[in-house]
Amino acid sequence: MSLLRQGSHYVAIGLLQYLVDWGVMVTLSHFGLSVELANVAGRVSGAVLGFWLNGRITFANPASALGPRQLRRFVLLWLVMTAMSTWAIGGVEAAAGLRWAWAAKPGVELLLAGISFIVSRHWVYRR
Repeated sequence: MSLLRQGSHYVAIGLLQYLVDWGVMVTLSHFGLSVELANVAGRVSGAVLGFWLNGRITFANPASALGPRQLRRFVLLWLVMTAMSTWAIGGVEAAAGLRWAWAAKPGVELLLAGISFIVSRHWVYRR
C-alpha cells in the first residue's frame, strides 16, 4: 500500500481521534479533573477509535492484521506515547497554567503522531 495513501488515511483518522481526545481532555479538566488524568482519559477515548479505524482502513493489506498481537503492540505504543504526552502537557500546565496546557496539546500530539505513524506502519499492524 502506498505511503501517500496510508499517510492521508492516517491524517484523516488522526484528526477525528484528536477531536475526540482533545474534547474529552478539555471537558474533564474544565470540570476539575487534573489535566494529567483528563489527558489520559482523552487519549483512551481517541485510541479506541483509532486502533480499529487504522487497522481496518489505513494499514489494511495482506501483510497486516488486526488481532490480539496487534492490540498488544498498540497498547505498548499507546502507553509510551501517553506517558510522553501527559508529561509534556503536565509540564506546560505547571509552568504556564491550564489554558496554556489546552493550547499546547495540539503541538504535542502532532509531534507524537509522526512517531506513532512510523511505529504503527512498521510494527503495530504487521502480522
